[in-house]
Amino acid sequence: FCPERQFPLRGSQVLVGRRSRSRGIHPDIDLTGPPEDPGISHAHALFLPQADGGWAVVDLGSANGTYVNDPTKAIPVRAPIAVRPGDRIYAGAWTVLTVT
Repeated sequence: FCPERQFPLRGSQVLVGRRSRSRGIHPDIDLTGPPEDPGISHAHALFLPQADGGWAVVDLGSANGTYVNDPTKAIPVRAPIAVRPGDRIYAGAWTVLTVT
């Protein structure tokens, strides 16, 4: 069981990943557990604001990929992919982020 968590998208970028004090990584959307998804990279993905007021997600070269709406087709690394409310971002072994 994993309780639902909500994270605001605001600012010039929003880092998604798992905290690593030794590497100095402190994600804005910190998916450190419990329960911890071991498939989430420390610096997994980035949300970037777009000129139209929306957001794009960028995979940062994560070990297990980032997927938008299709859990079988990873998005290209370092290519911004526009997301809209209702879109699902699949990351790691079982994590799903829903844009609202």
